[in-house]
Amino acid sequence: MHLIVSKKQLSADVYEMTFEAPLIAQARRAGQFLILQIDTDWGERIPLTIADGDPVKGTITIVFQTVGATTHRLATKEPGQYLENVLGPLGNPTHIEKVGTVVCVGGGIGVAPLYPIAKAMKEAGNRVIAIIGARTKDLVIFEDRMRSLVDQLIIVTDDGSYGRKALVTEPLKEFCSQDPKPDLAVAIGPPIMMKFCAETTRPFGVPTVVSLNTIMIDGTGMCGGCRVSVGGETKFVCVDGPEFDGHKVDFDNMMTRLRSYKDREDEDHHICHIGLGIEPAPEQKAGTPVASVSTGERK
Repeated sequence: MHLIVSKKQLSADVYEMTFEAPLIAQARRAGQFLILQIDTDWGERIPLTIADGDPVKGTITIVFQTVGATTHRLATKEPGQYLENVLGPLGNPTHIEKVGTVVCVGGGIGVAPLYPIAKAMKEAGNRVIAIIGARTKDLVIFEDRMRSLVDQLIIVTDDGSYGRKALVTEPLKEFCSQDPKPDLAVAIGPPIMMKFCAETTRPFGVPTVVSLNTIMIDGTGMCGGCRVSVGGETKFVCVDGPEFDGHKVDFDNMMTRLRSYKDREDEDHHICHIGLGIEPAPEQKAGTPVASVSTGERK
């Protein structure tokens, strides 16, 4: 049992939650994730990246978006209540070393798992540039934390309501075009965003690391649900990743697999709110299907 010590709503559908998990807090490193089960009766297990941790207090912080049944249930949990099962830290930690200049690119809630990586890169002596992207101003998260950490912060929004009106690939290309160019790029966010970040850095020969959020069940490499093709080889995100060379990932195949259960998710999504006391998002009221988090909730 893991006691919830705090919960904060960062935007309309995004929450930050901190809970007690002393062993995970002691062992976790940047880039790793956990698998969480809210209660043993309901049963679904979901992967979530660790956004922060405090080994002294013995706490772990996660950031999640309410886009499926389990995260909607998670959003109803309050400080003082408990989470039944938390497994972690899982996956390989980010390889941290002093390389020079590192550009960290985060899209949407991908900024949260990017934060500990940017922090570790800075502590290793690198010059760290962060690019944060969101659809609109209200969806920008972790701005203050990133600004206090990195050497330079660029914010872009799709609609131009905050920062630059641009996609994250535009400032990324500008930095890659400079002399000297960045020594490393790290991108975390929706698969399509990571794909185009990798395509942006490819012509410049800038090594690019991406953190993948695939279908995941057991988190130990046994089920094979998280498999991806990297450099023509089959890899399992839970044990071989979650980070891979972005220039070698077959993103098109990955995105196809992420849609494997979309029909079932669209059918079942209306059940998510029954008895939970959660007001549906505007797009759900209008009848627009929302994908279940089981196919990529970790980011």
